[in-house]
Amino acid sequence: MTVTAQDLRLAISPRSGEVSAVLLRPTVCRWLLVLGHGAGAGMRHHLLEALAVALAERGMATLRYQFPYMERLRKLPDAAAVLQATVRAAVNAAGLLAGGVPILAGGKSMGGRMTSLAAAERPLNGVHGLVFFGFPLHPMGAPGIERAEHLGRVGLPMLFLQGTRDRLADLDLLRPVIARIGPAATLEVFEQADHDFALPSRWAMEEESAAAWLAERTTRWAAALSY
Repeated sequence: MTVTAQDLRLAISPRSGEVSAVLLRPTVCRWLLVLGHGAGAGMRHHLLEALAVALAERGMATLRYQFPYMERLRKLPDAAAVLQATVRAAVNAAGLLAGGVPILAGGKSMGGRMTSLAAAERPLNGVHGLVFFGFPLHPMGAPGIERAEHLGRVGLPMLFLQGTRDRLADLDLLRPVIARIGPAATLEVFEQADHDFALPSRWAMEEESAAAWLAERTTRWAAALSY
């Protein structure tokens, strides 16, 4: 299958300016996923690169984008309002690029959480579901569920892809949260994976295989949605 990559610029606001983005699209495309990065690494992070390729091999295009602080090579993330405005700008751009295929949105860790916060505030244009690649339920060493309080207001199908060794998401806390949301929320658990979906050395798995696991669960879930 042929996959094409297109570098883009997304306008956020007069104050935040523009950010970089990349569209990776297979010739046979069934969905377009708007994919935000985590707090500590940008859209070119090796996991997101491998994930985008694995998704494309299964018919899912991705629109990855930078948050403004990462675009400016800063370490401290932007205010939540700026992060959520960036999510909306990327989703709006996806609406022009999708070519009629269903749009999904989400991201790795912070990128997914900011997407869910934006969706809980008001609907994201044309988005049919959210995908979280390691939802950051709580800070490391401070278990809690306050970061999940908005999820019941999202009003979209949600897929949570979580590792059993994720120190930012205690599964004993996350499972009841998902149960309260009901049928709209789906949990897929990656045994022995940490927050970055890395495995202990004795469970060695190539990064491409981890990305393939994530991509397979994502596309299987997306195929079962009603559009």
